[in-house]
Amino acid sequence: MDEALLRSLTPGVIAILVRRGADFAAAEDAVQDALVEAIRVRAADPGAGPSGPRGPVRDPKAWLVTVAWRRFLDARRSDTARRRREAAVDEEPVPGPVPATDDTLQLYFLCAHPSLTPASAVALTLRAVGGLTTRQIAEAYLVPEATMAQRISRAKRTVSGVRFDQPGDVATVLRVLYLVFNEGYSGDVDLAAEAIRLTRQLAAAVDHPEVAGLLALMLLHHARRAARAAPDGSLVPLAEQDRASWDTRAIAEGVEILQAALAQDRLGEYQAQAAIAALHADARTAEETDWVQIVEWYDELLRFTDSPVVRLNRAVAVGEADGARAGLAALTGLDTSLPRYAAVAAYLHERDGDLAGAARLYAEAARKAGNLAERDHLTRQAARLNAQR
Repeated sequence: MDEALLRSLTPGVIAILVRRGADFAAAEDAVQDALVEAIRVRAADPGAGPSGPRGPVRDPKAWLVTVAWRRFLDARRSDTARRRREAAVDEEPVPGPVPATDDTLQLYFLCAHPSLTPASAVALTLRAVGGLTTRQIAEAYLVPEATMAQRISRAKRTVSGVRFDQPGDVATVLRVLYLVFNEGYSGDVDLAAEAIRLTRQLAAAVDHPEVAGLLALMLLHHARRAARAAPDGSLVPLAEQDRASWDTRAIAEGVEILQAALAQDRLGEYQAQAAIAALHADARTAEETDWVQIVEWYDELLRFTDSPVVRLNRAVAVGEADGARAGLAALTGLDTSLPRYAAVAAYLHERDGDLAGAARLYAEAARKAGNLAERDHLTRQAARLNAQR
């Protein structure tokens, strides 16, 4: 079985084990063991199926369920502290086809349990639903593998007693997927593409305008990915991006999904964000951007989330629509320690003609930058303005 197939089967196999009586943590561990066994057998004999020299299995999901259930029973039987509970565990089912049900959505809700922190929920979702290894998730978060293993273990213990059939919270699931997408592209796992894959699955299972809005938002942002960095890795601001390199198919799909969601007249946070992204994608040049409409959409967005980050981004849009002075006025009241505040203030001061103030703010923003590409970009902006004085 190839990696993509294994990843797609993992949620359903975990769900089957949970329904048979395994708690979430034990089920996830057993399925991971089964996946390792499938890879081991395949590596030992590339011409054989995951069941070994008997040939390819006809039902890979059933094979994984059988192996994972055996691993689960073995683990239970080896734990002397839980012998009394073994009697309640059914004997191993006869191998055979498994029900063709898709339990992925239920696992989304379980992984996004309200008792988990957002970071833990994201990590657990990537591991259990996304099929990523602990090492891959650790690299994406830029933390040691041991640290991520502890985080995932704590998350699994937290949800181990949660009833599998409890109703979930769509808003919490969407928040987790949004955070997954925003983790970006670090490490050898493309978290943005992974978030889109997971959100597509959710959108196929749930008819909710905010699910569609989030998928549209992801597609519209992802469409600009190739233009965000120069060949040398340096950051390219939106206004300077080569729009010919934007993914027009992804943009068209995102706009179509957004329009269908907006037609339901149940506006929400993700639809508003997607509308802003669509207006950027619709402009053939930076000069043609409809900033007035973008400000209006930011005002709508503030109805759903009075986030300082949203207000910061709105100040940029106001500066473009009504002039730099108006943009600077829109910054009033925001915490100056807010991430990207100095960068936004620098841009607006430059547009207002205050080159000295802008250079100072660009340098300050560079010192606070969260990654090397952003820091280098802001440092170059400060150097450019200092050279003009």
